[in-house]
Amino acid sequence: MRWSELETEPCPVARAMSVIGDRWTVLLLRDALRGVTRFEEFHRRLGCSRAIVSERLAHLVERSILVREPYELHPPRHDYRLTESGRALGPLLMTMSNWAETWLPGTSAYRVRRIHKTCGHAFQPVIQCSECGEPVAPGDVEHVDPRARLRTPAQKPA
Repeated sequence: MRWSELETEPCPVARAMSVIGDRWTVLLLRDALRGVTRFEEFHRRLGCSRAIVSERLAHLVERSILVREPYELHPPRHDYRLTESGRALGPLLMTMSNWAETWLPGTSAYRVRRIHKTCGHAFQPVIQCSECGEPVAPGDVEHVDPRARLRTPAQKPA
């Protein structure tokens, strides 16, 4: 499968990867979620080429993850601000960060201290059921492919 074909895949993970699956794109999102809005600051923090930053920002604008807003006319300069869709990626990046802190500890690695602004407590990101509020681990989930033939409990496989 080609990279450009991911966005048409029925799998939601593949479609998400078509938007955020590039290392520089994820790091741009990390910085945007931490309040960075200016091209020069993204460039300085990432340390990659200006062309890569420009290309990835344009991609995120095109996919409505960021919106580009002018702040200076001469020369033209823009802020890049997260849309609602972009802000919704925050829990995903928090979970990725927590996973790396747990499973990829390095000699120069550090643990991010996440403080919940409402209560002031440090916390670890967790996934919980929207219906009962219980924490959900991967082994607690049954994935049902809507394309598969569903059986009721009374039916037996042939």
